[in-house]
Amino acid sequence: MRCTVLERCLTLSLLLSASPKVQVYSRNPGMYGEKNVLICHVSGFHPPEIKIDLLKGEQEIPGASQTDLAFEENWQYHLTKNVEFTPKAGERYSCRVTHMRNTQTYEWEADM
Repeated sequence: MRCTVLERCLTLSLLLSASPKVQVYSRNPGMYGEKNVLICHVSGFHPPEIKIDLLKGEQEIPGASQTDLAFEENWQYHLTKNVEFTPKAGERYSCRVTHMRNTQTYEWEADM
């Protein structure tokens, strides 16, 4: 029985699969009514296919920027996505990450 390159790559990919570690924070201390930048840093994941959304309530915040996909020497990847926002009391801000058909939402907490 011959093992193809594709089979080896699939096996390697399954062995290396890792769930993302997610950090949600703001550039400056979170003060309501003051302009800031919402940041979602996602690291330690494999395979590299991933989707990151920055949300206000359930709606994606327009105008977000994302870094290029980068990897560490262990073939785990990292990305950062950010967007300018002005937090308001009573509104929820979060980062939704979809990796390997698994979606998780991580909340931003103001420094109040």
